[in-house]
Amino acid sequence: MILAVGLSHRTAPVEVRERLATGADALATVLARLGARSELTEVMFVSTCNRVEVIALAPDDRVDAALSAIREELARHGGLAYDAELAAYLYDIRGDEAVRHIFRVAASLDSMVLGEPQILGQVKDAYDAAVAAGALRGKLARCVSRSFAAAKRVRTETGIGAGTVSISSVAVDLARRVFGDLSDHAVLLLGAGEMAEAAARSLGRGARALRVCNRSFDRAAALAGEMHASAVPWEGLEAELVQADVVVASTASRTPVVTRDMVKRAMRSRRGRTLLFTDIAVPRNVEPAVHTIDNVYVYNVDDLEQEVARGMNARRAELAAAEKIVTEEVTQFLAWSRGMEVQPTVVAMRAKVRAVFFAELERSMGRLKHLEGDRAALAQMLDSAVNKFLHAPTTRLKARAADKSDAAELAAAVRFLFDLEDLPAAADPEQTERANQPQAPDTDEDDDRTVN
Repeated sequence: MILAVGLSHRTAPVEVRERLATGADALATVLARLGARSELTEVMFVSTCNRVEVIALAPDDRVDAALSAIREELARHGGLAYDAELAAYLYDIRGDEAVRHIFRVAASLDSMVLGEPQILGQVKDAYDAAVAAGALRGKLARCVSRSFAAAKRVRTETGIGAGTVSISSVAVDLARRVFGDLSDHAVLLLGAGEMAEAAARSLGRGARALRVCNRSFDRAAALAGEMHASAVPWEGLEAELVQADVVVASTASRTPVVTRDMVKRAMRSRRGRTLLFTDIAVPRNVEPAVHTIDNVYVYNVDDLEQEVARGMNARRAELAAAEKIVTEEVTQFLAWSRGMEVQPTVVAMRAKVRAVFFAELERSMGRLKHLEGDRAALAQMLDSAVNKFLHAPTTRLKARAADKSDAAELAAAVRFLFDLEDLPAAADPEQTERANQPQAPDTDEDDDRTVN
């Protein structure tokens, strides 16, 4: 069964989310711990500014144990006591609903900013990391891969991504509402990643001065070059706080990089001029206590959620069309998944019938030596007979599986009637089953589209 366990902006405040957030440097360790749990067959770890989630596959008879294992590892990762500190914020989603959840997350239908494009890239990065760690390889890998195709359809077939609403653009819009025209004000981008780049693009050339400060000066210089801005060294951060009117913070630091003492010193030199921080990082880059300083204002990602809501009306009009696409794609995946559950029975049935037919051919050839030269034609005839004979039971069993009807009972009946004691292992989800399908007149094909 596919499971999703985690917390998001809908269930937990930023001070809880930042405890569990994971950077690229720690992701391998988290995946190794999760992958080592015997309760989990496959696993993936997603960490963004608005959600921390474990996506997993577990045997149907070990779901409760799997859920406990995931909760334990999340609590361990965040240094939290599960019962006292974490339980109230976690959700767990199972089975078909978990599949739908994965597809909706990838399509940005569960994001704070509906339709924002960053989440798809973040889920793809999590997918790549899990595949590289050997933690994602079968049915769950197929599920997540198919969610990318659904997200692409949503992006191209609806207007869900219309406009420029994003956390970064909202941060810039907030600065404009506070200061009005930014042409007389200086903006400092603290960080040089995707969020900082998005904020810079939202600013355009609207600020009097745009400067970029990052631990890696080379990255700061690269972004500054693209945005016609200036790069400043990390050690010059405190001096930059004296000059800047707006600071957009989005570094990957695990601890605050802007402290209350640092800002207090800067404010003495600013002679009362207002300083606005929009902290769009998780974990937060700006100490919460900075907000207590006179003429200093700090907004974090949770504060910006209200601002995001202002620009969502046009996108919400596209939500029904997006949800319809997700439903179509989820239905296709679930049909494929259920078909794979009866596949071992189909393979065993076909193998046994074929073995009986060809055993009879070999027995008969002893009396029909004059047909030895036609052995290949006779074998082809038997293959065709097997295909036609098993076409109806094969397609009907798969159809029942796709409809989530009584496929399990029918598969059990087939195994009983054909005396199929030893079933082959289920096929790898990344391979097709066409080699085991009737060639004619069967036209039932699996969806094997790949996502690049």
